[in-house]
Amino acid sequence: MEETTLDAAGATEIRRAGVDLNGLMTVLGKHLYSTPVVALRELVQNAHDSLVRRRLEQPDWVEPGRIEVHGDTGNGIVRIIDTGAGLTQREIHDYLATVGVGYTRGLRQAGEDDEGLIGMFGLGFLSAFVLARRVTLRTTSYQTPTLGHCYVSSNAEQYTVSPMPARAVGTEVLLELHADFQHLAQEAHLRDILGRYCALLGEPIYIGHDAQPINPEPPPWRPRDGVVLHPLQAQRRAVEFAARFERNFEPICAVPVRAAPGSDGVGLLWVQDGATYGTSDNRNLSVFVRGMLLDDDARDLLPPWAGFIGGVIESNRLTPTASREDLQRDEAYRSVQHALGEALIEGLAEVARQQPEAWRRVLARHNEALLGAALCDERLFQLLMEHVRVPTSQGDMKASELPSRGALHVILDSGGGFEEMLFRAMGVPVAHGHRYAVVPFLRRWAQAKGMRLVELGTEQGNRALFKAGSLPEADIAWLQQHLGDGEQLLPAHFSPIELPVVVVPDREAELKRRLEDDDNDKRVSMAALRLARQFTARIATREVSRLYINLDNPAVQALLAAMRSGNPQAEAAARLLRSLKIIVSAQGRAQDAGTGSGDLNRAFADIAVALQQMLQAPR
Repeated sequence: MEETTLDAAGATEIRRAGVDLNGLMTVLGKHLYSTPVVALRELVQNAHDSLVRRRLEQPDWVEPGRIEVHGDTGNGIVRIIDTGAGLTQREIHDYLATVGVGYTRGLRQAGEDDEGLIGMFGLGFLSAFVLARRVTLRTTSYQTPTLGHCYVSSNAEQYTVSPMPARAVGTEVLLELHADFQHLAQEAHLRDILGRYCALLGEPIYIGHDAQPINPEPPPWRPRDGVVLHPLQAQRRAVEFAARFERNFEPICAVPVRAAPGSDGVGLLWVQDGATYGTSDNRNLSVFVRGMLLDDDARDLLPPWAGFIGGVIESNRLTPTASREDLQRDEAYRSVQHALGEALIEGLAEVARQQPEAWRRVLARHNEALLGAALCDERLFQLLMEHVRVPTSQGDMKASELPSRGALHVILDSGGGFEEMLFRAMGVPVAHGHRYAVVPFLRRWAQAKGMRLVELGTEQGNRALFKAGSLPEADIAWLQQHLGDGEQLLPAHFSPIELPVVVVPDREAELKRRLEDDDNDKRVSMAALRLARQFTARIATREVSRLYINLDNPAVQALLAAMRSGNPQAEAAARLLRSLKIIVSAQGRAQDAGTGSGDLNRAFADIAVALQQMLQAPR
């Protein structure tokens, strides 16, 4: 309702804004809460805080608290009953029927912040009208145990409060559900919803006439009086608890989260038993604030590399948003975020030391993701450098199994390339550098071990493969004429000596050509394309491939001798060698346009012609 007054001079109107409760209900029902069933959580939270309040204000009350939630499908009714502090008539008007004012918030501001109180915004009871066409509240306060009061409202804007016979101290909220929500009166639904939201509340919550509450045991990180578990029992209990919360995978192992400087977050993280790739993100984290689930998709609190981790934590310092389904990104949030990363790194190291079988499963399921994780923190790298495997031409191998001929070799091309064929012939494993995190991991590993890493497909890598040789200009010109197809011809010494020629694509020139192709404007964001072109602008335009002639190969030596002596069979032998070059190039780069079926067919035809010439030559 709007109020108008005049200032002291009587000249200026001072107005007080009114509140449109119908509009506010629309905001609550359609925008503030992700799902209307969150209202059930809010009402149970009110009941919980009422129990906490009674213990604070009535110290001689020593009976166990109790919250009951009953469903009546026949009438579409849900009842929430607690044995908490109850409300006086004045408190109904001051707190229950005043939007934004909450008794719990007042207690917390008065210094009771660490006593398990949850409420903050004074909106919890209002959420009942999201679900119900009419709300009835019957209450008896511990302060006036001989008086009872009944509140009734159909829209939260108008309500009645009338006296009623005193009941047991506490409160009952009766929701006459809207037609769209009458399925919530089924107690199976209530168990599912509240079992999720209220799993960590300290006060027992019973559905219907169940003998056991939906929150029967404290979580593993809360000590149980007089109970000391053996480490193996503690591990088993932690994994069993994780299995209740993990939605998609079986937990392999669990690691504890303990309070740390700047962070009060405690809880449990676990490794999921589901194969992941480096770019997979199956992180899931449920955050409980003061025992109530507020965010079950708080994945951003976990490190970005931890795509195979699930968890549950609770904190009193994290600040919820008004919907109490998300968290404010403040200093407390960042402190918990840092603490979770530290707990996970320390926990994985502990699993590696104490649980070898579980550690083997972790490595088997998440090798590729761990390969990337090792690059994010030096401690992770030290933990993983001798365990993770990299994909190679000979299957997945540990980095320690790769060194050969005094170096590690990695191929940057994704299409097989000549390098893989070349090293297969030598029996040397070549790591697949186009796969996730392989190149930076091997660079870091080689640096740590003081070893040389040869990145095949780069100019530097090719210099490591091919030792420069020399030939007279006349010999190079003849070989270029008879063997070349536009490549840069380079005499060299390389292994295996059985291989006479190798065509090596210039990966940098190919990259420049692809990025400067107008079609890339359609496939690559302009920002990324501009950065890439700044790099390729420094690459001098040159032939897209090099033809290395192996001066150690007997066939090449015989060809050069025949050419220099004027042997008429030299041209036929060169034709054979050129055909071999094309076939070998096609084997190494089967997908490249430059070695299509036309080139292969011509190569086979040239072999036939060369053989005929050599067979028909006079003896």
